[in-house]
Amino acid sequence: MFERLFAENGLSLDRLRALLEVGASGSIVKATHGDPVRQSQYSRQIKELEDFFRVKLVEREGSGTRLTASGKELVRLSRFFLLGLSNFRRGCLEEEQIFRVGASATFIQKFLVPSLAAEAGNGTRYVFEVARGDEIERRLHELTLDFGVTTHSEISRPLQMREIGGWKVKLCVPRKLFDHPRGARRAFNVKKLPLILPMAELDNETTEALKAYEPRLICESFLTARVAAEREQLAVVLPDFLISGAKAKRFLQIEISPQRAHVCHFRLAWNPRLVRLNPHVGRTVEFLGKVLGDEMKKVTRFKKFEKAVGPHAA
Repeated sequence: MFERLFAENGLSLDRLRALLEVGASGSIVKATHGDPVRQSQYSRQIKELEDFFRVKLVEREGSGTRLTASGKELVRLSRFFLLGLSNFRRGCLEEEQIFRVGASATFIQKFLVPSLAAEAGNGTRYVFEVARGDEIERRLHELTLDFGVTTHSEISRPLQMREIGGWKVKLCVPRKLFDHPRGARRAFNVKKLPLILPMAELDNETTEALKAYEPRLICESFLTARVAAEREQLAVVLPDFLISGAKAKRFLQIEISPQRAHVCHFRLAWNPRLVRLNPHVGRTVEFLGKVLGDEMKKVTRFKKFEKAVGPHAA
């Protein structure tokens, strides 16, 4: 059945690993951490794979290396195969499960860490990685993330999602700038409100509503924007729960659009192909969906969703 695969030299797990690492890092130098001996080894191994398959797998791009279409397909097949082997070995040795979860910096700090800190030591280890929506979707397809938390309402097949909660996003305006919502609203409408925008964490709908605005500061995350806002010199777009208690009294909180509230809906996403490789994935989907949903309800007090919680795919 596989006679032709083993009829000649050139195919091995080491060679496939070299291709995966070069594809993930973008260059042989980065994949080998500058080690000249390993650079020569990786170059040779990739060339041997190209000779074996009779196809170009990588090509130069500036000072780096990128995968060709054939290279990307071989990486996809190899990662799936190697993940299966890795999970099989982990099960044979009864080693702990390791899951990589991608989400925004704010979501990681406010929900993932509190929800999963209590689970340390139960045989499962979680690795959190800061990632945006499009990157999360791509990496779920590539199987370099096991789970992602996204605000996207649709996702490409075969990926699946389930809704876990949401938070309301508002304009938080220091009372030092305006002592009444009407003044703050007028300044915002004519784009004269000095504003901080955490662009990397705004959902598409809120980004669209603010696309014509020129902010004074642009931050990567809501948490960074909140730190800047605490000087009370600039207004900021934030989830309403991030400014609470005594600090909330120093800010006016107004809707971005007077007609309706802006709500970010969060969804847990995963690649169902992983379930075939590792039965723990299915159980972890249910676990993460419950604990993250419970934590979001507790912190945000937001309970109305666009649709009932449940798996769905685009």
